[in-house]
Amino acid sequence: MGSGAGDSGWAERRPVLFPFLLSLICPALSEQIRYRIPEELPEGSVVGNLAKDLGLGVRELPTRKLRISSEKPYFTVSAERGELLVSGRLDREQICGKKAACALEFEAVAENPLNFYHVNVEIEDINDHAPKFMQNSFELQISESTKPEARFILGSAHDADIGTNSLQNYQLSPSDHFLLGIKEKLDGSKYPELVLKMPLDREKQKSYHLTLTALDCGDPPLSSTAQIQVIVTDANDNPPVFSQELYKVGLPENVFPGTTVLQVMATDQDEGLNAEITFSFTEAAQITQFDLNSTTGEITVQNALDFEEVKEYSMVLEARDGGGMIAQCTVEIDVLDVNDNVPEVIFQSLPGLIMEDTNLGTYIASLKIGDKDSGHNGEVICKLEGDVPFKLLTSSRNRYKLVTDGVLDREQTPQYNVTITATDRGKPPLSSSTTITLHIGDVNDNAPVFEQASYVVHVAENNPPGASIAQVSASDPDLGPNGRVSYSIVASDLEPRALWSYVSVSAQSGVVLAQRAFDHEQLRAFELTLQARDQGSPALSANVSLRVLVGDRNDNAPRVLYPALAPDGSALFDTVPRAAQPGYLVTKVVAVDADSGHNAWLSYHVLQASEPGLFSLGLRTGEVRTARALGDRDTARQRLLVAVRDGGQPPLSATATLLLVFADSLQEALPDLSDHPAPSDPQAELQFYLVVALALISVLFLLAVILAVALRLRRSSSPTTWGCFQPGLCVKSGPAVPPNYSEGTLPYSYNLCVAHTGKTEFNFLKCNEQLNSGQDILCGDSSGALFPLCNSSESTSHQVSFL
Repeated sequence: MGSGAGDSGWAERRPVLFPFLLSLICPALSEQIRYRIPEELPEGSVVGNLAKDLGLGVRELPTRKLRISSEKPYFTVSAERGELLVSGRLDREQICGKKAACALEFEAVAENPLNFYHVNVEIEDINDHAPKFMQNSFELQISESTKPEARFILGSAHDADIGTNSLQNYQLSPSDHFLLGIKEKLDGSKYPELVLKMPLDREKQKSYHLTLTALDCGDPPLSSTAQIQVIVTDANDNPPVFSQELYKVGLPENVFPGTTVLQVMATDQDEGLNAEITFSFTEAAQITQFDLNSTTGEITVQNALDFEEVKEYSMVLEARDGGGMIAQCTVEIDVLDVNDNVPEVIFQSLPGLIMEDTNLGTYIASLKIGDKDSGHNGEVICKLEGDVPFKLLTSSRNRYKLVTDGVLDREQTPQYNVTITATDRGKPPLSSSTTITLHIGDVNDNAPVFEQASYVVHVAENNPPGASIAQVSASDPDLGPNGRVSYSIVASDLEPRALWSYVSVSAQSGVVLAQRAFDHEQLRAFELTLQARDQGSPALSANVSLRVLVGDRNDNAPRVLYPALAPDGSALFDTVPRAAQPGYLVTKVVAVDADSGHNAWLSYHVLQASEPGLFSLGLRTGEVRTARALGDRDTARQRLLVAVRDGGQPPLSATATLLLVFADSLQEALPDLSDHPAPSDPQAELQFYLVVALALISVLFLLAVILAVALRLRRSSSPTTWGCFQPGLCVKSGPAVPPNYSEGTLPYSYNLCVAHTGKTEFNFLKCNEQLNSGQDILCGDSSGALFPLCNSSESTSHQVSFL
């Protein structure tokens, strides 16, 4: 028996790095970085300092993210020192089989910038496998008539190691009749032959027991043994003879099982049983791809062939005749490659999100193309399908970069389905496609857009505070905060301090709220500038104008300007000539309404009259005219209660009391004024009190307005402004000036001066020009004079002077 297998004792690492590295200015090394290590190194063993060999400093490692790109994780890179470490079992025999050179090629990837480095780690064999025979014992039947120098092939041993660690020699135990011969096959493997040194004599010795030892040349050497039993048989003078010592054939890898490969031929010159030949494989247990017909010698395909796994087969056939004599030949089958493997597209890095403002040429992903076929069948062309804003750039051998080649717009295309097709150069060519989905990230590149270019809303006055008067809406196609819109007021034609007391806007909904009740008479329209702003960084915004038109409501009753009450609250009177003819203009009721439109369209109606048929009242003009001549039975003093109504719904009204005295002179009218009027009915008195109360309120208002105007005019020091208040014209004891009304139904202003002194004296203003809309209504005809009512207890001397 031979010595058993021992430990290989490899504990030493021997890294070898090519001394010539390219300059660091190159984006990737064109030469491979090579290391050499023994197999079966424990996990965590250091292969070499990869970062140092690549010219990378330790401080660069966190940013460069040096890592290994490999299909099988045999190695890894230390993140702290950049050392290449063993991460899996390295069994050379399992990885490379019987190849003379065993190397693992992979790529090291460094980012920022992205570089690829080719690394080659050569795995050295250690003597961890002893030679091993397929059988522990062999039996040979040799005829006693066999001549010396006859050779008999013995079962060979197999050693998974290579080089000096593989099977190197055979030894045979000492024998007088046999010696050992060693031959090599075409593939370099050795097999033993038993050589007969001298003739055998069955009568002297029927069998021989020999020991065959297989040895390798490892350190220490390993060996195994097999027992040989030689049985001497009776004479069979002629062994079988093959037509060829070597049969060689080529076979495409895509042949179907059952296909005939070849047929071996052997002859035997003997006759009878000694001439019957049977064929067999010497190592039948290892041959699973082919089947041999023991009678005909026909070899057929038993299982599918694969060029990418095994490229050639070498088999030894044995022909044995009926007498036990054998002959051997070698059959070598070369497997021919066909284009039966489609290319593969493997993505090694994919981004989670691509921002839509990415520049042209930005790196997106890396991919690797593989084809297991060889030659033209393994050459691959890669291209992008469809119209997409990306392109492929060749990075290194069978490796590509996917980069941007167009403008990205998430609002138009939120994602792209990128299809990459790899096609080989085989005949016919094979191709495969891989589709990936690239999602586009949002940036704030769209400003909000309002639904309308401008907004106009109508709001009726006296609206409730807090009510919604309008809503603006803007859309932003961006996502998240970039598309979240808030609203605000940025400008207005109102005063800044007054703006917030009028309106506000909801930042979230864009609803415009009224903060107070609007008054059409004070503010008929105003304009706001609203802004919609998104939450992006930097934020984008858009402005829109909102015009608010305040509509009128009938919320103001008509206001009687004439006839007005005296400063002491008493009613004034007008004189009418006794000889006045029908249609004579007695006076005119003047009223205004602060509303507008139909709400300010005034009509005049007589509510009460002392003599109903004596006077007529203009429905729209308010002019009081005599309807007939004064009769003998008509009293000189007449009283008219006039109602002024507007056109609103519901209508509002005001009343005015006219005291008319028929007299040709003032002295004639005074006695009538001193007489106490007959008591009227309660309803008339109530109306009279209401009119008096309204008159008092109006007088107080007029006095406040007059005081404010007087103070402003005094400051301006304009002498013409005080024309109505000169001593010669009006006495200061009781001025009452109604306000200017330039809106509503009265398109002109009345300036009214009334004076009352301690003496019963009436001063009339003298007008030098024709009466127009801007002059005092008391100037002109004496019939339109305004008198205060006098008490009989006052001085009896009455003087009327005309200026």
